[in-house]
This record gives sequence, structure tokens and C-alpha cells, in this order.
Amino acid sequence: MDRRAVITVRYFAAAAEAAGVDTEQLPAGSAAQVRTAMVAAHGAALDRVLGRCSLLADGTRVDGDDPVPAGATLDVLPPFAGG
Repeated sequence: MDRRAVITVRYFAAAAEAAGVDTEQLPAGSAAQVRTAMVAAHGAALDRVLGRCSLLADGTRVDGDDPVPAGATLDVLPPFAGG
């Protein structure tokens, strides 16, 4: 994998549990492409959790065709209880 064309994905709470890792490197692309790569790597359990998660690329919410550029950090945040 070309290091210049990757992002760092950070999983939190239930997403980390479902993925089995806290962080990993994946190819940059749209939010949908990155989500597809996450599910391909970690399976149906993560897919179910991702349906409830927010994706934040360098602090900005992304979805669908929104770009997650090379070098970005993508946080996968499930809903948190409390407030």
C-alpha cells in the first residue's frame, strides 16, 4: 500500500470491539469507499455497528461521496450514552 495514499482509521468503543483493532491504515477515498474497505477487512459485525456510527475525517463529519483524503485521520464514533 502506498503510504502517501492512506488514511489512519481510529475505532472507538463498540466499533473497536467489532473491528478487533483500535487503529489501522486504509486506502484514502470517499467515505463510502473507506466504509467498504472497513467491512471487507472486519466483516458483518463491524458492518452492523457502522450503521450507527459517525465518521469524522480530521474532525469533520463525512458520509457517502465525501472525500477522506490521503493523510487524514478518520474517527469511527458510535453513539455514546450519557450527556
